[in-house]
Amino acid sequence: MKLLQWLDEKLEMTICITLMSILSVVLAIQVFFRYVMGDSLSWSEELSRYMFVWLVYIGIAYGCKVMRHIKIDAGLYLFPKNARKYVVIIGDIIFLCFALVIVYYAYGLVVKQIKIGQLSPAMQIPMWIVYAAPMVGFALTAIRQLQTIIFRVKHLGDEEKEPEIDLKNL
Repeated sequence: MKLLQWLDEKLEMTICITLMSILSVVLAIQVFFRYVMGDSLSWSEELSRYMFVWLVYIGIAYGCKVMRHIKIDAGLYLFPKNARKYVVIIGDIIFLCFALVIVYYAYGLVVKQIKIGQLSPAMQIPMWIVYAAPMVGFALTAIRQLQTIIFRVKHLGDEEKEPEIDLKNL
């Protein structure tokens, strides 16, 4: 039970921190080798690129988890105040459907990559690992969107204050 709670609370953040840390170290080593040693590592840029791809897709899931994705608030304020919560939920449902469509097509792409057996040029890792990033990221995103929708539906009756604009900080 504690493992499930930890996964629910920390999974995406832990993966993103780990990927960003390794990415930074690899790039620092590459800079050192290029400018101090006068030679370049053949694998560092490729590894950095693939780690960044994974970081982006896991980051999308984290953004859904903390409900901080970019949205157009100006469009939301075109709706009556009592309808805005429903509009947000409809938007979340649309994004959930989008995430599931991406998972479906990404799965097909991963299966094709496994059959082809393509390897990356420098590191010789199977390319299906790289192509799995959208599938895994959007699968996590779908789970987080479902959690968000459930949370918003449970809290439909809660009073929500309008954000106040602090003119001092502008």
